[in-house]
Amino acid sequence: MKRNIILIFFIPLILYAQWDFGLTMGLDFKSTPSYHDYINLNYSRYGKKLPTYANAINFNVEVDYKYSANFQLGVELNYLIDSYNTQIAAVSFYEISYTFLRPSLLAYYIIEDNGYKIKLGGGVGPRFVFLTEYKIISSDYKAQGFGFLIKTEGNTLLGDNLYAVLGFEIKYDITNDVKEIINKNKIINFYNGKAVNMTSFSFGIKLGIAYLLYGGL
Repeated sequence: MKRNIILIFFIPLILYAQWDFGLTMGLDFKSTPSYHDYINLNYSRYGKKLPTYANAINFNVEVDYKYSANFQLGVELNYLIDSYNTQIAAVSFYEISYTFLRPSLLAYYIIEDNGYKIKLGGGVGPRFVFLTEYKIISSDYKAQGFGFLIKTEGNTLLGDNLYAVLGFEIKYDITNDVKEIINKNKIINFYNGKAVNMTSFSFGIKLGIAYLLYGGL
């Protein structure tokens, strides 16, 4: 019985052995209400306001495994960077910046033929924020959370198993309040008395390359 179960699990690994290795760069249009309100209520009167949906650059590394003819599993690490700065007085400067690490486990339904592959799917994973705020002195903060994503991706053959990647993604990331790494102090929006978190909704596009490696384990 155990032998039959093992065979059932490993037969797909032998028949459909295909690994995808992808590198992409993307542009997210994101709404982060708590962060957005904190900047606009406290600092934008000295400079530019943040729009409801601000853009940010992200970078992505992904590895996928084709488990069956139309099913693929994967893991990705998405790295988003964003910042805001303004002059708040003749001799005073304000800057806030953060990085958002978004690792996810992925599952895809795939459609492929000679020269192309279409991937439809989504995933879930933990979220990690590292934020630095500078006003006279610099303070470092962090936050954790959880996120979900839906994505669709087209891969077009360039040659020798190398593919061009064009994708579209929707993400919803939930985090706790941002806390100072050393003193555990929160960032407080004094206009509404609320602590700042980095919960966000975003959608975006990505471009890159993927390499397909065939062969059994």
